[in-house]
Amino acid sequence: MRIGVITFPGSLDDRDAARAVRLAGAEPVSLWHADRDLRGVDAVVLPGGFSYGDYLRCGAIARFAPVMGELVPAARRGLPVLGICNGFQILCEAHLLPGALTRNAGLRFVTRDLRLRVENAATAWTGSYSAGQRIVVPLKSGEGAFTAAPDVLTDLEAQRRVVIRYTDGNPNGSASSIAGICNADGNVVGLMPHPEHAVDPLTGPSADGLGFFTSVLAGVAV
Repeated sequence: MRIGVITFPGSLDDRDAARAVRLAGAEPVSLWHADRDLRGVDAVVLPGGFSYGDYLRCGAIARFAPVMGELVPAARRGLPVLGICNGFQILCEAHLLPGALTRNAGLRFVTRDLRLRVENAATAWTGSYSAGQRIVVPLKSGEGAFTAAPDVLTDLEAQRRVVIRYTDGNPNGSASSIAGICNADGNVVGLMPHPEHAVDPLTGPSADGLGFFTSVLAGVAV
């Protein structure tokens, strides 16, 4: 299986995402923001960082990158897409996911290892987990507070589209302690925490994040 990892100017976790893909047993394929071809990949990861310097808003410029012109319709056709941190912000700006990520409560950058609860284990990226499973994954963001209109939040909860939730306090002021959500079909997932930094106990707090990458392998193989 081939999983594309997109690099935007300002991406800084693309190599970590590629390493996670490799550890999961897939082949990482480097995609550049100016590409107009997804090169036949089976899934795509939008990594964390500060695309285009986070000018205007986080992800606001990246949303118009040429590669997104290929990714958006592919995602709407069912291509599995995972957005991590800045990638989550880009997915919201591209309207593949609802809501927005705003400045953290307290207006400070937060970086720490967090306990999370998997709320939905039926998405393309969470099938290796069980609903209710607790995992430890790092968070590192300054604009990670998820917000959405009240009716959107109600729908996300009712439709089981909240994928993961903060359980050890609410580090950034996200509505309902939401750490990640998915689209209605479950193929597009956005997370603020960084599972690619929790794939090996030697270099991270745990290997709990590896399941996001093994999940999509199993799903595509089926």
